[in-house]
Amino acid sequence: MTALARITPEVLRASTASCAHCNAPAHGARFCCAGCEAAHELVAGLGLDAFYHRRTTEAGQLRPDRLAPADVSAHAVVDGDGHRLSLMLSGLTCGACVWLVENALLREADITHARANLAARRLDIAWRGPAARGNDFAAVLARLGFRAAPWSAACLSAAEDAEGRALTRAFGIAAFGSMNVMLASVAVWAGTDMGEATRGFLHWLAALVALPVVAYAGMPFYRSAFCALRAGRLNMDMAVSLGVLATTAMSLSEALRNGPFTWFDGATALLALLLGGRVLDRAARRRARQSVAELLALQGGGVTRLDGTGGAAACAVDAVRAGDRLLVATGERLRLDGRAASATLLDTAATTGEALPRGFAAGVALPAGAVNLGAPFVLAVTAAAKDGSIAAMARLLEQGAAARGRYVSLADRAARIYVPVAHAVAFGTFLGWWLLAGVTWQEALVPAVAALIITCPCGLAIAVPAVQVVAVGALFRRGVLVTSPTALERLASADRVVLDKTGTLTLGQPELLGAHEPALLRRAAMLAHASRHPLARALLRACPDAPAATDAVEEPGQGVRAGDARIGNAAFCGARDDGQGMTLWFRADAGAAPVALRFADRLRDDADHAVAALGALGLRAELLSGDGARSVADAARAAGIGEWRAGVSPAEKAARMDALAAAGARPLMVGDGLNDAAALSRAHVSASMGDGTDLAQAAADIVLQGRAPLAALPGAVVAARRAQQIARQNIAMSLAYNLVAVPCAVLGLATPLIAAVVMATSSIAVILNALRAEAAP
Repeated sequence: MTALARITPEVLRASTASCAHCNAPAHGARFCCAGCEAAHELVAGLGLDAFYHRRTTEAGQLRPDRLAPADVSAHAVVDGDGHRLSLMLSGLTCGACVWLVENALLREADITHARANLAARRLDIAWRGPAARGNDFAAVLARLGFRAAPWSAACLSAAEDAEGRALTRAFGIAAFGSMNVMLASVAVWAGTDMGEATRGFLHWLAALVALPVVAYAGMPFYRSAFCALRAGRLNMDMAVSLGVLATTAMSLSEALRNGPFTWFDGATALLALLLGGRVLDRAARRRARQSVAELLALQGGGVTRLDGTGGAAACAVDAVRAGDRLLVATGERLRLDGRAASATLLDTAATTGEALPRGFAAGVALPAGAVNLGAPFVLAVTAAAKDGSIAAMARLLEQGAAARGRYVSLADRAARIYVPVAHAVAFGTFLGWWLLAGVTWQEALVPAVAALIITCPCGLAIAVPAVQVVAVGALFRRGVLVTSPTALERLASADRVVLDKTGTLTLGQPELLGAHEPALLRRAAMLAHASRHPLARALLRACPDAPAATDAVEEPGQGVRAGDARIGNAAFCGARDDGQGMTLWFRADAGAAPVALRFADRLRDDADHAVAALGALGLRAELLSGDGARSVADAARAAGIGEWRAGVSPAEKAARMDALAAAGARPLMVGDGLNDAAALSRAHVSASMGDGTDLAQAAADIVLQGRAPLAALPGAVVAARRAQQIARQNIAMSLAYNLVAVPCAVLGLATPLIAAVVMATSSIAVILNALRAEAAP
């Protein structure tokens, strides 16, 4: 009996055994440590064994921590007759982890809510009973291998973690290696009169670079394929891994016998292309986390809290509770929601997108994030930071990112059918020749390898990414920046467009209307220097050479005076308010009649043409704005939009996206401000203006740049639809090629060498077809 024959299946399993819980090497045992054994018993006791068939967690990630879990009960918030708590989870790395955490906690009798967010590594739980139970739940998570810590904005740091750095490093190595391998391969392909010695040297030069690249850069795919195989399922990474390894093995065989060609360049280029997509996807998730952090930054800093005796003291925002009183100075941002006992003037552009400051009557709810442009006032806090409007908006962003993360791409849907069939064909070919044709297993392996190479998903794997790369590059040159890997697929299926007004449909900067006497404008602008009001800033843009009045004094919420001259609202200047809106009144002296200076937020030059073009593409337009009804109606009429809503809050915009989705629509949301971020993240697909806020751009899938950003949007829709059509053609070509080539391989008519040539030809055809996505729409 040979040494090979003595390697029984039991011996093989023992030598390659891994921990049944965390998947780390167990050196022949079932578990790598006592902690994993206890965690496995807990999972089994809860009836959640299905977790081990779903997970794709990296080996060793779930090993329980021997340290005691952190004290989290002090951070629990009273919620009715119970409490709720937000935690940051270490070890939450895949959808199976989310499933396990939620179901394990829901097995607790007093838990009423448990929701984990994979992108933000956040867990929100609620329960009936005392706050101390929070520590018990953290202990359950620790036993499963998840370390919990109290949630804070600092947890959303965008710093690269070890996994992100490893992925980026693998992509860099694959890209560098594929370029160098291509240099040697091109010489072989072009050198028809090349000598055998030179050709052999170039083969081994390519192998010297390609083999380490395939071994290292392919690890993300190999690990995913191995985890999927352990779970009893096949994924696209399994097909990619087999394709890359089979191509590499066949190329190595050709190098050994100094054959005419090798295909190391195909294997390394495929890895580089697919790893680039992985890096892009990770960057998109990181931007989603950054957008939440930037939003929560509006609540950063300290506040001035008043005690019962009227004394004032600085304190942190997190220390403020509902019912506390805060002093808000002129120019200070409201960190928390509340109500004021007196009338106030606030700039709410950061949260509602309104172009002009708005007056609030006494007792009306005031939104956090607004800036006080009036006199100092006392704010009665109505909600703590965790329960306020900004925190609610952050949760909407997280929910939108989580929902988008569940989107299934076209290639993955195709892989569900293609991959099992391709593997079955190769295995069936081997069994057919070995058992039915009566040949040796070595001879049966030749047509089986040929079938495996022919059914290698190289063409299918690059069918969609190649089109995406070409289309994204073409759109970038036209001023459209695509920031999400699945944005084009979702944009192609959009059937409705919802637009914000200020800064999106309009320029977002009021402009002075009409002709006025230069001397009058100069005197008015001299007073405007003393105000931060948006209309005062617009007046200065219209008359930039006016010097500042040295005796100008601003009356908060009213206007500016310098002697008898005044500029501000109608009452301040002794005029009768005509309700026109966007108007500054100027009175030159005590006896002069007030003059109305009218302003308008001008529509973008390309707005009406863009709306009409989108309508021609089947996208019905709708306008949502936080501005007043009159200005919204005027903008909608000028742009040719029949359906509009005014005075819409950020939460209402997000709710509108949910309502459209529930009605079966696939809305494209277009916005530019912080107030649009939640709606942008919850829409089917979203676009932000290039001059919009960083938060809006981070939440959007597409950024529209250039002087006419809206005009580029219809072209982007056309390009996305064309890209999806070409991607489907590529998939159809790959499948058609297999229908013709696979029978030849199964019947033994194609050697592995011929199969590799045919496989490379199909990949080239797919890439050439993908280049059609470059054409302008």
